[in-house]
Amino acid sequence: MASDLVALCFGAREPSVLAAFWSGLLDRRTEEVPGGTDLVPDGGADLRIRFVPFDEPKAGRNQTHLHLTSTSPEDQDAIVRRALALGGGHLDVGQLPEEGHIVLADPEGNEFCVIEPGNSFLAGTAPVGELSCDGSPAVGRFWSAALDWPLVWDQDEETAIQSPRGGTKISWGGPPYNEKRGSNRLFLTLAPVAGDAQQEAERLVLLGAGRVDRPVGGLGGVAMTDPGGNEFVVLESRPARPAPRPTAAAT
Repeated sequence: MASDLVALCFGAREPSVLAAFWSGLLDRRTEEVPGGTDLVPDGGADLRIRFVPFDEPKAGRNQTHLHLTSTSPEDQDAIVRRALALGGGHLDVGQLPEEGHIVLADPEGNEFCVIEPGNSFLAGTAPVGELSCDGSPAVGRFWSAALDWPLVWDQDEETAIQSPRGGTKISWGGPPYNEKRGSNRLFLTLAPVAGDAQQEAERLVLLGAGRVDRPVGGLGGVAMTDPGGNEFVVLESRPARPAPRPTAAAT
């Protein structure tokens, strides 16, 4: 038994505004769902992103941020220019001039990187190539067991997992660790593949998760933390997805 990854949630002061930024940046349509707004993937194993209300102010750097892929220097530059035009901004987190990635922030200050073309680790992933997290190997192995995703990297105290279907990778960078301040603004939502949320929560506790007595993102379900103290939610069931939009018939 395992959990199914439903979405990466962004807790936002203005979910619709932040959804519009990311929709424009990733060229995805939006969809209103109970409790928030989703960016709908084009297909495959690309990461679904959800924006939900979140009142807690941002305190320090996020524990988690996105890495966007690019196909050429021109494409990388175009993604950066699009982000700036939509209301994003450049960000200095101590990156070196010779490093090829470009660090930006969305309109609510959430950090993300546009990765240089030819990055071998993200080859063949997705436009959202990686969810990069602060955490130990124990946290990465927990999530591998929770989602039944194989470890695709496990060395030098760094870990990464990826769905057997491919798509976005989730990685944990190892030490040094950033100080966690307040609740995570970016967090995962899961749904049980079989059974109900309480049964799945019990399984995750045996793997090293903890329960929390406060709601996370107003989504209901079972609020939990992984072994690194990062919040996530086990929903009662996986939300129904609308049928794919019809495509034009070949002529």
